[in-house]
Amino acid sequence: MAPARRIDPQPPLGPSRTAPRSESCRFMQITFVALALMLVLEGLVPFLSPSMWRGFTRRIGALSDGQIRFFGLASILVGLALLLIVD
Repeated sequence: MAPARRIDPQPPLGPSRTAPRSESCRFMQITFVALALMLVLEGLVPFLSPSMWRGFTRRIGALSDGQIRFFGLASILVGLALLLIVD
C-alpha cells in the first residue's frame, strides 16, 4: 500500500511566492513606476542635447499663456487617450 500524500491546506501563492498585494499598495507601485518613467523621459532631451533643450525653453518662454495652456491641454488629452488604449 502506497503512503498517503500530504495535502497542503493553502495553495501556492504564485511564481513570486508572496502574498497578493492590497489594492492601495498596487496603486502606489503603479504611481511610482509612472513617475519614474516620466522622469526618465523628461531627462532624455537635456541629457542628450542640452543646447536643444535650452532652445526649447527659450521658445516656450516666448509663448503666450493661451498657447501654453493649449499645449498643456493637448498633452492631457493625448495622455488620457493613451491610458484608454492601454487599459
